[in-house]
Amino acid sequence: MTNLNGKTAIITGSSRGIGADVAKLLAADGAAVVVNYRQKAPRANKVVAEIEAAGGKATAVGADLTTAEGVQSLVDAAVTNFGGLDVLVLNASGGMETAMGEDYALRLNRDAQVAMLQAAAAVMPSGSRVVFVTSHQAHFINQVATMDAYEPVARSKRAGEDALRELIPELEAKGISFVVVSGDMIEGTITATLLDRAQPGAIEARRNEAGKLYTVAEFAAEVAKAVSADVPTGHTEYVGGAVGFRD
Repeated sequence: MTNLNGKTAIITGSSRGIGADVAKLLAADGAAVVVNYRQKAPRANKVVAEIEAAGGKATAVGADLTTAEGVQSLVDAAVTNFGGLDVLVLNASGGMETAMGEDYALRLNRDAQVAMLQAAAAVMPSGSRVVFVTSHQAHFINQVATMDAYEPVARSKRAGEDALRELIPELEAKGISFVVVSGDMIEGTITATLLDRAQPGAIEARRNEAGKLYTVAEFAAEVAKAVSADVPTGHTEYVGGAVGFRD
């Protein structure tokens, strides 16, 4: 996929942060975009307004990805509003919230990711692409320990990546490619803020080790590039090089 004109993309968790920036970038490249939010409609509507003001196409859809209804509503919105679905960016994640139940991380980071992909793949044509967004801390959790406060989330995201990778043969049969984008701690994200609160100094320590931590805008640009990158299915893009994880 080299041109997004006439294409449609769903970006989960895109009312703010990385997802919002990815939505704007894909829209600027010609894609019609489904902006997903769970609760904050005003933020999602603002993203849509910015895209439309720049001449792009977008719609906001409130959907809880841990429910079958929520997942299907995103696919239906893409088909109804824009005629199809060509790109799925699996950006939504969580698990550090304290009021969502003990199993929330696994339900969102594994089960919801699989359900979203399966629902999307049912309508995606050959040549489509799926991009799964994760962190080095999650991707390498079986080889490199992470902070105690983040370990349950990291393991649930790794479980999600593993479950999605198991679907690659099914996706290949449909001509759909699957790419993973893995990033370090991202400056300014909610997760980084919560981790630094749970373990003061964690962000600075990781910044010193890695040499640089990407901003939300910088990382979003890398995710957007993965949508049309000439890489094989199953490829993992290590944004920032994964210093301390791969060496």
